[in-house]
Amino acid sequence: MRIVSYSGQDPDRIIDLITTIQIREFGVATSAEKQPDLRDIPGCYQQGAGDFWLALENDELVGTIALLDVGNGVCALRKMFVKKAYRGRERGIGAALMHTLLDRARERGVREVYLGTVDVYHAAHRFYEKNGFTEVERREVPDSVPLMDVDVKYYRYRF
Repeated sequence: MRIVSYSGQDPDRIIDLITTIQIREFGVATSAEKQPDLRDIPGCYQQGAGDFWLALENDELVGTIALLDVGNGVCALRKMFVKKAYRGRERGIGAALMHTLLDRARERGVREVYLGTVDVYHAAHRFYEKNGFTEVERREVPDSVPLMDVDVKYYRYRF
């Protein structure tokens, strides 16, 4: 397994991975059309301290994670998804993606990383907490951090 920064890979593979997990696995009311950022990864994510990473196993896309720079040393964790068959401690893909994001954020002088998530991602909530994120109230999330309408839980990581 290797983690690489996005560099023009086929966005359809990325969109398919993310929307399949969102819609089919968790029943989240979203679509590819509601996520235009996935058609412009360099313009949306690869600015300032931000980036977008792919987890690849034998050239199969098995996971994604993004860091969105929203200014003033604040970033948003976005698009963290791992294919169901590749989740868990034994594979370590989610942990590798998270460590990549946090290491790069630290190197780039980020002070805080925020994220919003939906209620049904219970394993993800535990994962974020194990990785040093603490749950915060919606009012504690800066307005510059984009959130989805379906988000109901919010987390912060401080360096």
